[in-house]
Amino acid sequence: MAPNWDRLIRFISTDGRELRGQPILPSPDFDVGTTTEETGLKAKVINVANGDVFDAATKVTDEEVTVKKLLGPVTVDEVPIIRCIGLNFIKHIQEGGRTLPPHPSTFIKANTCLADHNGPIVIPKIAQDNQADYEGELCFIISKDCKDVSEADAFDYIGGYMSGNDVSSRKWQRDPNLAGTVPQWNFSKGFDTYAPLGPQIVSTKVIPDPSKLQLQTRVNGELRQNSGIDDLCFKIPTLVAFSSQGTTLKKGTVVMTGTCAGVGYAMKNPQFLKPGDVVEVSLTPQIGTLRNTVEYA
Repeated sequence: MAPNWDRLIRFISTDGRELRGQPILPSPDFDVGTTTEETGLKAKVINVANGDVFDAATKVTDEEVTVKKLLGPVTVDEVPIIRCIGLNFIKHIQEGGRTLPPHPSTFIKANTCLADHNGPIVIPKIAQDNQADYEGELCFIISKDCKDVSEADAFDYIGGYMSGNDVSSRKWQRDPNLAGTVPQWNFSKGFDTYAPLGPQIVSTKVIPDPSKLQLQTRVNGELRQNSGIDDLCFKIPTLVAFSSQGTTLKKGTVVMTGTCAGVGYAMKNPQFLKPGDVVEVSLTPQIGTLRNTVEYA
């Protein structure tokens, strides 16, 4: 049995408590990611059973509170690992001059890469020479341990969807003088705060078909990425099935499903992230906008 929430946020309430809650949307198209103290978003407190948001006993209560500050929906303690899919949007594969792969390309990020909604993306000193880049992505979270899952059963193990940003350091990823002859994915994408997630988890009850979502990424308000999730080379059930073959996906595992065309390094005049930049990754309808500001360490 699944918990009874449809949407889950983590936040600081106006009375100073850190809580989980189900937002009470003021309108069907309200973007949860725009929440500030001034918007006065209300939420029903979620009573998290056994420290597990996916526990069947986790319930939405009748207690209503006001959100003061929206955080990321999951914490480091709740996410054992972040599994990432590279080269998974057809147009993005083509913009890099590659052919479609026969199977998903995978790599991992540590849970220490997590960053909150509205938190900083902190570029380390080793990557501050015009190479930090964004990758807006649809992410999903595993709700119960699984292994050797079939595509037909894949959605039974998905707890919900989030917006995510697979922040990357391109020189460490691609420069032969640094990465060698094979792209270096784990190191170049694995720094602290290089995996912001948010603004909420939206359950599969609300989003039964994620292929209908639209992904957009903006930097300082400029639209950089814009694609339907239906452009995925490998669809969500395939990713669950492939990633779980011979491998246990632990509850709380986050899967980042890949980015679309429009990343900074592939622009005609490449653009990289710099201090003060605001990066927004939006998935519509339903999920909303993940927002982060770039800093140098």
